[in-house]
Amino acid sequence: MKISLTPAQAFQKIKQYCAYQERSHQATKEKLFSMGLYKKDVEILLSQLIEENYLNEQRYALQFVGGHFRIKKWGKIKIAAALKQQKVSSYNIQKALDEIDQTAYLSCLQRLASVKWNTIKKETVLNKKIKTTSYLLQKGYESNLIRIALVKLQDSNET
Repeated sequence: MKISLTPAQAFQKIKQYCAYQERSHQATKEKLFSMGLYKKDVEILLSQLIEENYLNEQRYALQFVGGHFRIKKWGKIKIAAALKQQKVSSYNIQKALDEIDQTAYLSCLQRLASVKWNTIKKETVLNKKIKTTSYLLQKGYESNLIRIALVKLQDSNET
């Protein structure tokens, strides 16, 4: 049997949950529902969390983008898709993505392309291109930037 918490008890728990690390509104809402609260109580508690600055969608988006780019080396497309899944607003997604330094982004893409290219052995140049492109698309990088990175890679390998 699942125990239901009172709104006051749930508020104490959810404050700790949000203080521990940045959370999306969606994840917080799901957590509150899992505590056995009704929709009305969940909405009230969410607005209290926002008022007391425990929940901030823009701060969450910035932290998410920074972490997933720096640590997981995700591209903007994959990051944006993951944030959309968390129901973050398009405005906050775009604002957070704009914070990624373009030079760092391109050099990360180039590094990933180079590492992948060099791990593919005994393949034709065309197959290397296909596999590297596929890998970078999975990482969420834009196809036009991938093409440029592969051209640079081929130019450096031919010299």
